[in-house]
Amino acid sequence: MFFQRNILILWLQWHFFDTLKEILKAWKNFLLFNLNYFSIPILLRTLFSPWRRYVWSYGRGFDIKRYLETAISNLISRGIGFIIRVFLILIGLIVEIFIFLGGAVVFVVWLFFPLLLIFGLIFGIKIIF
Repeated sequence: MFFQRNILILWLQWHFFDTLKEILKAWKNFLLFNLNYFSIPILLRTLFSPWRRYVWSYGRGFDIKRYLETAISNLISRGIGFIIRVFLILIGLIVEIFIFLGGAVVFVVWLFFPLLLIFGLIFGIKIIF
């Protein structure tokens, strides 16, 4: 009974268990949101698809000039799609790294905040006296 009503024990439980669990959940949500925001899984699945589905039809019959022109146009469309998707994937992964590092900093700072508070109080008292 005594430990449940002790404010120091309640604060320690809140600071080191409850809030850390919420920080980890928020961190996970930010990482998942970024993956969905940049659509990285979809971009990886459609990496070699034509850009905006721009595809030219070969038409009926066989005309070598028209066949080569259409094939080259379709290759260019796929190349543009590949370049733009790779660029977006790289940007998304860079943002993902920043979110990961930012979350790690928040987690570590929150973990060591009580020590920083104690050292700050001791340092402040030393400055006064």
